[in-house]
Amino acid sequence: MSRSSPELPIVVLDALMPTAQRLVLNRRGSVVWEVRSHRGHYAVKVGYPIEATADWPAQPWTALAPAREGAVLLRLGFVDLAYGEWECGTWNFQPWREGPDLYQLWEPCRRRRSRIAPHTSVALGCVEALAELHARGWTHGDVQPAHFIIGPERTHLIDLALAQGGDVPEGYDFPFRGCLVHYEAPEIARSVLDTGKAEPTQEADIYALGASLLISATGWRAMEYPDDASRSVQREAVANGRRRQVKAPVELGELVDAMLSHAPEDRPTIYEVGKALS
Repeated sequence: MSRSSPELPIVVLDALMPTAQRLVLNRRGSVVWEVRSHRGHYAVKVGYPIEATADWPAQPWTALAPAREGAVLLRLGFVDLAYGEWECGTWNFQPWREGPDLYQLWEPCRRRRSRIAPHTSVALGCVEALAELHARGWTHGDVQPAHFIIGPERTHLIDLALAQGGDVPEGYDFPFRGCLVHYEAPEIARSVLDTGKAEPTQEADIYALGASLLISATGWRAMEYPDDASRSVQREAVANGRRRQVKAPVELGELVDAMLSHAPEDRPTIYEVGKALS
């Protein structure tokens, strides 16, 4: 597969025999397709290692992420999926989740002079999706607006490649080295700065959900740092608690502020968040 003009690996083509396919994403070690076939409607993920550049460190773990996610999904009892290896990394396919993500859905709320308020029912759907994962003893580790798909019947929490909570095949596992810094809790950022890795927690998921709700509703991230700052500079700002002076709309404001508390023990649990919204 050429990374500049990617194609589905032969093993996936043989398994699904697509009748239609659409390239959704091709960046930073990950390629995602929407695929339709006689078997159904799928998201296909293919991973390959990121080579080091002047502004981006090597990330060999990206090659393992699709298979690791496939293993996590199986541990959680999901069906109609598969994962395996191809010549440059790993792949999985899983049911396609239809609908906009949280950031897309709340776009009208962020328009200048908009009088459209973010619906708390949407926020509650995100909370319920995360609560379901937490109730099973797992943490997501990569909560962000793009990973909440607001479907016609329920909200789906996707992209579980970094989730922790059960056994994962050793050959596909890798240390947790943080996530997108906009949604990284202070204790996670500090650990990554100090040791190069961290332990994802449900409290950190709560912080990330609060940051996701804030940026989706307002367009502003929770922490103050330059837009072009390096990841280490971003993480220092997060670890030191440099909060922006921005609040979520009234219905969410106090709750989101509590979710973004610097100390993990000061954040509400996912059940307390759900109670506050309902």
